[in-house]
Amino acid sequence: MQHNVLILDFGSQYTQLIARRVRELNIFCEIFPYNNPPTDLSTYKAVILSGSPFSVRAEDAPHPDLSEIRGKLPLLAVCYGAQYLAHFHGGEVAPSNIREYGRANLSYIKEGEPFLDGVSENSQVWMSHSDTIKKLPTGAVRLASTKDVENAAYKIEGETTYAIQFHPEVYHSTDGKQMLENFLVKIAEVPQSFTPNSFVEDIVTELKAKIGNDKVVLGLSGGVDSTVAAVLLNKAIGKNLYCIFVNNGLLRKNEFEGVLHQYKDMGLNVKGVDASDRFLSQLAGIDDPETKRKTIGRVFIEVFDDEANQLTDVKWLAQGTIYPDVIESVSVKGPSATIKSHHNVGGLPDFMKLQVVEPLRMLFKDEVRRVGATLGIDAELLGRHPFPGPGLSIRILGDITPEKVRILQEVDSIFIQGLRDHGLYDKVWQAGAILLPVNSVGVMGDERTYEKVVALRAVESTDGMTADWVHLPYDFLMKISNEIINKVKGVNRVVYDISSKPPATIEWE
Repeated sequence: MQHNVLILDFGSQYTQLIARRVRELNIFCEIFPYNNPPTDLSTYKAVILSGSPFSVRAEDAPHPDLSEIRGKLPLLAVCYGAQYLAHFHGGEVAPSNIREYGRANLSYIKEGEPFLDGVSENSQVWMSHSDTIKKLPTGAVRLASTKDVENAAYKIEGETTYAIQFHPEVYHSTDGKQMLENFLVKIAEVPQSFTPNSFVEDIVTELKAKIGNDKVVLGLSGGVDSTVAAVLLNKAIGKNLYCIFVNNGLLRKNEFEGVLHQYKDMGLNVKGVDASDRFLSQLAGIDDPETKRKTIGRVFIEVFDDEANQLTDVKWLAQGTIYPDVIESVSVKGPSATIKSHHNVGGLPDFMKLQVVEPLRMLFKDEVRRVGATLGIDAELLGRHPFPGPGLSIRILGDITPEKVRILQEVDSIFIQGLRDHGLYDKVWQAGAILLPVNSVGVMGDERTYEKVVALRAVESTDGMTADWVHLPYDFLMKISNEIINKVKGVNRVVYDISSKPPATIEWE
């Protein structure tokens, strides 16, 4: 794997967006917590410091050791990073008279500066800080200002060190991508060689070397990630890959049969295992979302172990883990700060004597789709909406029963098919229904009802790190609501979720 750009994370909500923008330039990058950077920096050609919710003036502020980076590698310090360089190297950072948050426009740009090549005065940038740099650090030269922020950008003379108080990675910074390209390509001279084709070539070679003639077992889910992982492994090791598709009883309606049928023509060795009763019995009475996830993960491993033991000499377990799973599960503040656990991250219990291989571990979701297209996987399969590993369990708020699963499967089927029928499915990144743990009063005919409430959720996103709710047509929502209430026994009210991420998450649990 190529190692070109290192991003040090100081806890900013935008850190993954920096990585996304870098990858869009066909440049490979990795994110590491600021307090646990890689020990070997020899393969990196540039470093980016992220923003942070901390103030550099606080006692508990992140304090990285940059001795092996600054002056030795091209460095771009964003927001907190820019303030950090100023505060600890001869400058001054103080509370701003006004909180500098939101859109601003560059009012001054230093002429002839490569970092700002192609960026014009009045270019919009996105601010997100309450401190501001009052005095530049030793050896610094101002590159840009806004009306309210005099030192919006600067560089350190004698070094390839640049710093900006705004966020170039968000779409609100209209020339942000241009600045990143200027820094990485023109200044740091990082090669733009990270493409789907190059990834496939590199990872297949890597898989062949790592696995050799060993056997690998892979859990297929029917989703994009596990499918692309399977095809990559099949390309690398062929008949030594054994795929198992487990029905945990929490899949979408008719999905178990449909997915098995879909894989028939892909040349994969797939076995279907219906363990729905086993999962549902283990989940009975559990209403805590984390306990649900861990229970499903445990039972999945048990089922998998039973099946793997029927195979001889299997040495590897393949998983469809992708990069956001990895990043969100390793917070700069430690595991307690993670939003939720990821079922694909964290390794295996001791009793499963298998090594783990994760071909997609360094890819974002949209990159997985592009790799899948390069591999010739059917566009309809690659276009499938993401579906949570724990299935409908985390869309049933409260405890899980077979009847609740039936209700949600019916509701979800009507909603998803409706999106397809009305040409809306491909305009939505992810959609689904949530069964709420409340009943509401209704009237059907002349009778009073007291039945379940379901929420519909549809979001648009690139890879799930941020997401906006989709403005589905009112007529469509009205039709789907009527169809659900009329056809799904046990539901008498439908609501639509209009929350974005952040502050909400895509799933409710």
